[in-house]
Amino acid sequence: MVRKIKTSRLLPVYLFSFMCLTSCVDTVLLPDDKTVDEDYWKTKSDVNQMVMGAYNSMLSSSVISNLIVWGDYRSDELVPVSSPTTVALTEINAVNVQTTNAYANWASFYSVINNCNIVLTKAKAVMDIDPSYTEGDYLTDRSQMLALRSLCYFYLVRNFRDVPYSAHAYMNSSEPMNITQSNPDSVLQACIDDLIEAEQNALDPSAYTDWRSKGLINRDAIDAMLADIYLWRASVTHSESDYQQCVDYCDKVIESKKANHVQGRNETVVKDYPLADGNEAFNKLFITQNAEESIFELQYDGTNNSNTAICQNFYKYKNNSSTTGYMKASSIFGTNAKIYINNNAAKNSDFRFWQNCYSVNSGAESFDVRKMITTTTSSTIDPNSRGAYTRDDRAYDRFAQNYIFYRLSDVMLMKAEAMTQLAADDKDIQLRQAFNIVQFVNSRSIYTNSLSSDSLKWSYYNTKTTMETLVLNERLRELSFEGKRWYDLLRYNYRHVSGVDYTTTLAKQSAEGRDFVKNSTDMLNLLIRKYTSGGQAAASKMRTEPYLYMPVYQSEMDVNPNLQQNPAFSSSKDYVKNY
Repeated sequence: MVRKIKTSRLLPVYLFSFMCLTSCVDTVLLPDDKTVDEDYWKTKSDVNQMVMGAYNSMLSSSVISNLIVWGDYRSDELVPVSSPTTVALTEINAVNVQTTNAYANWASFYSVINNCNIVLTKAKAVMDIDPSYTEGDYLTDRSQMLALRSLCYFYLVRNFRDVPYSAHAYMNSSEPMNITQSNPDSVLQACIDDLIEAEQNALDPSAYTDWRSKGLINRDAIDAMLADIYLWRASVTHSESDYQQCVDYCDKVIESKKANHVQGRNETVVKDYPLADGNEAFNKLFITQNAEESIFELQYDGTNNSNTAICQNFYKYKNNSSTTGYMKASSIFGTNAKIYINNNAAKNSDFRFWQNCYSVNSGAESFDVRKMITTTTSSTIDPNSRGAYTRDDRAYDRFAQNYIFYRLSDVMLMKAEAMTQLAADDKDIQLRQAFNIVQFVNSRSIYTNSLSSDSLKWSYYNTKTTMETLVLNERLRELSFEGKRWYDLLRYNYRHVSGVDYTTTLAKQSAEGRDFVKNSTDMLNLLIRKYTSGGQAAASKMRTEPYLYMPVYQSEMDVNPNLQQNPAFSSSKDYVKNY
């Protein structure tokens, strides 16, 4: 199958062709229409083009749409608009996902993985052909590809649980790929091993001062990924050692950010953490972009590429005359739901309350997403003195909005979450240390004149139970619509259940006649807040662990006889025992 290749201004290299995991893959085409095994991989430039092409393959609308749906839409953050909508989104919202659901298609992520595998397979030999391509160049390229591949597999594990794992580069369209699924424990360990290797030869975070400091995976990004994976695995297995690894890698990122911080002109006191003030953070992170506190974000320029997935889902689904995207923020972001709350009063002084969504004080049941949509600089005045932002206009195309994977406040809150779980009891000093981190993230977003009344109070959160809830809520306030919430809820769920076996696939557990672990009622109650009706019915459908994950796409099942369906979506009648 022949596919055209386009270029990007920011990443001026060739995009790889779409690749299907099972049955066969498309041949990767180069500008001269020769396959990768012919007259290519001869120069340093060839390798650079392929490395950047792997990054570019992450820019596809299918990748970003999956990130939005998997990470946010499945959670309590987003709801579908009444019109327009899609069958796939309607199914997910009703917890009635079919095996033909478009968001069960993992092919775009395996396309990125194969692009990484091709570079990892072919690049080393170029050192023998082009002396300008040094061992240092190769090791840096290898570091980035190992990390990008690990990031993709981490997303696949969190959304499908049992996934095929391959480090093999598929070079032509006739090569079969009928491989079986691996258990999630082995895939996560492979990711950890690769990231540990990648860290040793990673780009220094200070190597670049332009977009590459955030657009290429450097040591900070790798350490953030390791912290995230360890936190996930610790939550599943209740492992103290994994929680500690999370803390250690978070510390590496935090210390690196501190070491590379450039003190601002008006910064008279050195902060404990180099976060922008709340009246500047939104503009720096989501309008100017590539902020100092950012760690890794995909780069869009709006000319050669456009982030159509964010536009279509959050803003304009079709064209410039569209008045809505496919989804909105749920009612939990309004004044009635009061997620921005402290001391039993709505936290109207929290800049994020006004900045994340439009018209939050309108009394509506859902709100247009403002974060990553607006290009309007937010006001620096007292939030209480203005009304809610109303929807502003921008073009449907030329949507130059980066997609952020990691930033410093995310890492800080990961550390707080891990430290809370490491606390031996309610008197453990780690609880207070975790609170201090959350308080710093929270306070930077509070209007200065309101800090004395709206600042978090330790006396309200001095137990493990209340601290766990505080961290979960602060991550919601800080990271809403950034693809984090569903995974936060799943970690919370796993910490409150026992008996999860990540060393075997769900299909094997089903074949052995095991009862699946029941999901936490507390997690389900959080999840169903977004429903104006039918919430309990939705919760009842998510009774056991398999329902936390997506089904294997039916087209993949049809062409690969070695794949096994998630038992929650199997036609087998043997599964009724878990009803």
